[in-house]
Amino acid sequence: MGLIDEVVGDPRRIDAIVVGIGPGSFTSIRIGLATARGLALALDVPVAGSSTLSAFSGGEPVIDARRGEVFSHGGVSRPGDLDVAGKILVGDGALRYREVFEAAGAVVASEPDMHRPSPHLLVRHAGPFGPVEDVDPLYLRQPDAKPSA
Repeated sequence: MGLIDEVVGDPRRIDAIVVGIGPGSFTSIRIGLATARGLALALDVPVAGSSTLSAFSGGEPVIDARRGEVFSHGGVSRPGDLDVAGKILVGDGALRYREVFEAAGAVVASEPDMHRPSPHLLVRHAGPFGPVEDVDPLYLRQPDAKPSA
C-alpha cells in the first residue's frame, strides 16, 4: 500500500477503483485485476473496468501484443494486415512496427506521451461501477502458458 499512501495519503479516501481490463499482456492484466480486487475488497468500494485501448488519444491505438502481433480496435492481427493508410497511430505497437505502418501510409505520432496510456482517459471511459466480481478481463487471444498434461 506504499504507492497508495504516497498518491492518496489515506486509503479511506478512495471511494471507487478503475482498472484496465485489457487488451494487453496476460500477466499484466491479471496483476492489475488482482490488485484492484484486493483493494476493492479491503476498502469495500465498487470497481469499473476500462479497455486499455480507450486510454490513448490523438490517434488510433496500436498495442504491441508480442509474437509479431498487435492489439487494436479491430482485435488482434499482424501489423501488416491493419488498414492504416492515412491514419495517425499511437501506442507501443505503433512504435515497434513504425516501419511497417509508415510503409502502409500511416503516420506514427511523434510526441512520446501519446504512446503511453493515460490513467485519466482510462477513468473517463470506464464502464459502470459495481461489485468487483463483475469486472472481467478482456483477453483477445489464448495465453502462451498451457496446463501440463
